[in-house]
Amino acid sequence: MSDKAPEVIFVVGPTATGKTRLSIELAQRLNGEIVNADSRQVYLHMEIGTAKPSPHERSLVPHHLFDLLPPSDNFSLGSFLNLAKSTIQQVNSRGSPAIVCGGTGQYIWALYEGWDVPEVPPDEEFRRKLEAEAAELGGEALYERLNSIDPERANTLDARNVRRVIRALEIHHATGLQPSAFQGDAGEGKKGPVIGLTMDRDRLYERIDARVDQMMADGFLEEASNLQSMGYALGEGPLACPGYRELGQYLKGEISLQEARQRTKFQTHRLARRQYTWFKPSDPRINWLSAEDPDLAEAAFNLSSGTA
Repeated sequence: MSDKAPEVIFVVGPTATGKTRLSIELAQRLNGEIVNADSRQVYLHMEIGTAKPSPHERSLVPHHLFDLLPPSDNFSLGSFLNLAKSTIQQVNSRGSPAIVCGGTGQYIWALYEGWDVPEVPPDEEFRRKLEAEAAELGGEALYERLNSIDPERANTLDARNVRRVIRALEIHHATGLQPSAFQGDAGEGKKGPVIGLTMDRDRLYERIDARVDQMMADGFLEEASNLQSMGYALGEGPLACPGYRELGQYLKGEISLQEARQRTKFQTHRLARRQYTWFKPSDPRINWLSAEDPDLAEAAFNLSSGTA
């Protein structure tokens, strides 16, 4: 690893901005290796719908944390952090920088900030109990309970995000510790440059729509049908994401294929907007670059090599 190259570089941003292509170009120029930070690309059999790097792209530079487990299994933030930290150490030991690429904001910032999250498995009975309480008393009641246990963690959450509030309470229930005890601070962990790709919102939507059309041409429906025939429930668990859910509705005869295509585009637009809540344009940690800049690769390389 050169004196200028950091141990880890982050390539982030919403879906369809070209993170995969840029990360490969950086890896080639820096002799780096790519570490996946997309919560869906860790699953087997979900190639087209998650826009995984193609076999050709993966042959260009080493790729890590793809195709780890079947879509029926749970993959937690704690699992990701343990694997990512270990992988980064291994990559660095070979004298190479790790290029962490993905659009799952929680994964990116937890790794960047050095969180230490316990691998607490889901407690379905506990979750159902709290979900019932939220339905009866409102999500605010659960939020206030978390606030009484761990105001620091509560302060980082939106009270309306019941799922994340329940997860924090679940960690406390399983460990007896405050969930915030498992979060590092911004001074810990790997501190490489964070390169964000962005573009005009309307242009992004156009790019998303074109990519969905290409995914359909590449066999997305066949992929979804194969997953269903393997016994996986489209629209549930890891398959509750744009495209698989809608194609599942089509395969059940609930909507037309054209409607499934349009809904996939709309839901992917929504996904991009949610990703911008994790990767805010005003975030000083992110070095934003235009995804449509013809000199994007050079600008990203300069940031990564410390010559910007």
